[in-house]
Amino acid sequence: MFSQVKDHYASLGIDVEQALTTLANTPISLHCWQGDDVGGFETGAGELSGGLAVTGNHPGKARSLDELRQDLDQVLKLLPGTHRLNLHAIYGDFQGQKVDRDAIETSHFQSWIDWAKSHGIGMDFNPSCFSHDKAGSGFTLSSPDAGIRDFWIEHCQRARSIAAEMGKQLGSPAVTNVWVPDGMKDNPADRQGYRQRLSDSLDTVFSEKLDLAHNIDAVECKLFGIGSESMVVGSHEFYMGYAMKNQTALCLDAGHFHPTESIADKISSVLMYVPHLLLHVSRGVRWDSDHVVLLDDPTQAIMQELVRCDALPRTSIGLDFFDASINRIAAWAIGTRAAQKALLLALLEPQDKLRAAELEGDYTTRLALLEQNKALPWSIVWEEFCQRQDTPGESQLLAEIKSYEASTLSQRS
Repeated sequence: MFSQVKDHYASLGIDVEQALTTLANTPISLHCWQGDDVGGFETGAGELSGGLAVTGNHPGKARSLDELRQDLDQVLKLLPGTHRLNLHAIYGDFQGQKVDRDAIETSHFQSWIDWAKSHGIGMDFNPSCFSHDKAGSGFTLSSPDAGIRDFWIEHCQRARSIAAEMGKQLGSPAVTNVWVPDGMKDNPADRQGYRQRLSDSLDTVFSEKLDLAHNIDAVECKLFGIGSESMVVGSHEFYMGYAMKNQTALCLDAGHFHPTESIADKISSVLMYVPHLLLHVSRGVRWDSDHVVLLDDPTQAIMQELVRCDALPRTSIGLDFFDASINRIAAWAIGTRAAQKALLLALLEPQDKLRAAELEGDYTTRLALLEQNKALPWSIVWEEFCQRQDTPGESQLLAEIKSYEASTLSQRS
């Protein structure tokens, strides 16, 4: 069956084997925070804040580093291809000691580096500028209080240093993504002041030049959040300008824009002016609710743009959702595999024929080819990919998840 499907795609000028190779070599960075509802493992940690909210109480949440790693081990068994781990600073191995955010060191993350090395995967990192008493005002790097700003500047600088060491030890650059929740519920009187302070703080954070072979800096925008409905300091326009001026990577989060706004249309423009793109593939529903990624039109459009722009070498793909209403292993596996399926569909497009028709002004053929492509037997190619990677196909996935739930998750109180 697969051989026949491959021949059919070949008749359209599509190299299925090349598509599978590209898919296998394109990692998705798995967000650690899906496993424990963005709790982290700091001693004396406060409630989740910064406009973030996790809904649901499905049993089996990871309660420790060991349980989180156990769950990640299971998820990696369910995913074809090679992947990465995206870690937030609140997930350090603090050994029961209280370590404030401005005092974190590589030693607190060495066990994570060792874990990643044992799995042959890379890591990415994030300073955690939320769920802390020094973020209680709603402002961190843009705070009018110099002491607050200095605290978070130190935290972000240490995060970059830790990430660089991760990249050095693992032989793959870590993307350090700076997102801050700074914003205001009602209309501000001085937007410019907050944005100037944020810009100045970021300049200090990034003042030390790090080896790009070890660390890639990224900044992440947002339209609005809970408690920042009227103004987010780090808007899309702010961060796009900052990334262009300073040649950092720009992070586009699919849940951080207006519900009717697609980040796919932004990809080709952004890549003309910034050196690297970081994507947080998520699914916002009416607000930044970070639902599990699906094989839906917005996700497919993102992956199509990456392939059509030949942007995969300059793009880091990560996930960012947190759903506690369903089995958390299932959320990881379904969401990651959906992103991979969308990428596979993009790789199986008849690019040469589509471009030729468009350049000739033959939009009829372009439309017909795109619609025909949707009906091609891509799922056979996906099942072949899963089989080659020794991972469950679609019909086996749920049984694997349910088995782990019965043997492991259900045993957690």
